[in-house]
Amino acid sequence: MNNSIAAGALGWRFASASDLHWLWILPVLFVLFRIWSKRAEARFRKNLGGKTVPLLTASVSQKKRKWKIYLQLIALTLMIVSYARPQAGVGYQNVKNEGIEILLVMDVSNSMRAEDIKPSRLEFARSELLQFVNMSGGDRMGVVAFAGSAALLCPLTTDQDAVKMYLRSLSTDSVSTQGTDFEKALAVADEAFKNGGLGGQPGVQVTRAILLVSDGQDNEPGALVEAEKLAKQGIHIFTLAVGTAEGAPIPIRDSNGQLTGYMRDAAGQVVMTKVSGKELEAMARMGHGAFYHATYEDDAIQAVRTEISKLHQTQFKSGRIPIFKEFFQWPLFFALVIALIEIWLGERKEGGRWRGRFEVPR
Repeated sequence: MNNSIAAGALGWRFASASDLHWLWILPVLFVLFRIWSKRAEARFRKNLGGKTVPLLTASVSQKKRKWKIYLQLIALTLMIVSYARPQAGVGYQNVKNEGIEILLVMDVSNSMRAEDIKPSRLEFARSELLQFVNMSGGDRMGVVAFAGSAALLCPLTTDQDAVKMYLRSLSTDSVSTQGTDFEKALAVADEAFKNGGLGGQPGVQVTRAILLVSDGQDNEPGALVEAEKLAKQGIHIFTLAVGTAEGAPIPIRDSNGQLTGYMRDAAGQVVMTKVSGKELEAMARMGHGAFYHATYEDDAIQAVRTEISKLHQTQFKSGRIPIFKEFFQWPLFFALVIALIEIWLGERKEGGRWRGRFEVPR
């Protein structure tokens, strides 16, 4: 580790900057409070009469009420800022590792629920990828889930536990749109390499690979065009088919896992889904990789690991990886202090004394 650069040179950032969007709620709350206050005052005067209200509210300080609202909004602002995790740069760290950048691209469409491979295509594919991660050494890996749309779930990282956690969480609910679109899956993988990979750093040449696992039933065109684009960037594409040629229906299960029926088409016929390796094989060929059909009899995932290991082993070296220190505790501390001040402030005027039911000025 080489912490040679001061914090001022690295500057500040928010680790969860997207959480700052909650700041929009502050002006909304302020406007809602003003509207509520005016309506409450109008109802108060209407029900009690204009002469009674000043007597009942003589001890209430409107100035303190306003300050209490301001303090509440300031405390909430600081809590949101704390939640966004402000960080300051404290130096740089040199990181060296041997491996390859690999994106695990997993099909989570409804057809992957078919049970021609037990317990299901999805479960079998997940176990294969977990085994693949266990066989990997210092490779940087990430996870992409796709169906009719695609999403990067885990950016490229050397943290195998994080990768396995995301793999275990994969389900047909991991993406928002059903279907099967290889082109979108490859496009998201391309963006993941560009935004989270080390290939763009000066003097670093990184070997990158995609391992795409699916039953091969693509419903959209354009996959081979995207595969050719990736191949020109030096990205290797390996594909793994899961399922059988005989196929199986797609089960529908309740929240307890009990079978309630099978998916049907518009004509009311049970949908039979069969594995199709033609497009997967074509993508692998276009991407200078290899195609495999995974079964319990053949150790396809070991063959994939062997082929990927033959690729050039790149030394992941970044001489300027910034180190950031957390400062979320400071805005949180001041938020709590301001909240305590707001509670202590109260709403009553000072300098009066109570006699009976009415306050009498001194």
